[in-house]
Amino acid sequence: MLVNEVRLLAKHYSIEDCEIGEDTIVREFVNLYGCRIGRGCKIAAYVEIQRGVVVGDRCKVEAFAFIPSGVTIEDEVFVGPHACFTNDRTPRAVGEWSATPTLVKRGASIGANATIICGVTIGEGALIGAGAVVTKDVPPGKVVAGNPARIIGESSQRA
Repeated sequence: MLVNEVRLLAKHYSIEDCEIGEDTIVREFVNLYGCRIGRGCKIAAYVEIQRGVVVGDRCKVEAFAFIPSGVTIEDEVFVGPHACFTNDRTPRAVGEWSATPTLVKRGASIGANATIICGVTIGEGALIGAGAVVTKDVPPGKVVAGNPARIIGESSQRA
């Protein structure tokens, strides 16, 4: 683990083969492995971030979020509690598979309990409503909600 000025505010955690930027705070009961987390981030309790994931600078990942291989998160993104990303469109218990990439652009916000189906791009400054199921790309600066997520407005927080 490459750690420079990281505040590990935890007694129980699993952090293996990660690059974690300066001034990043990591809380209790996290699983981080093979990922890169930028500077000035806040990683809450019970978060899992898997191999190959990149999290940009000044991001906040709230409790119980799941971020699997194949996800890239740019700077200043908020990932709400219990948000879940997928990385396989046709998951099976047995057989070959490969991660389908997902991109979350700068300044986007993902609400609590949102599910992000792999293969999408969430645009810069977009806002994903709590509980939304994102199945297709979200344009920059748009607000989406529902299942499946649909555009319901414009975000005032354009990055």
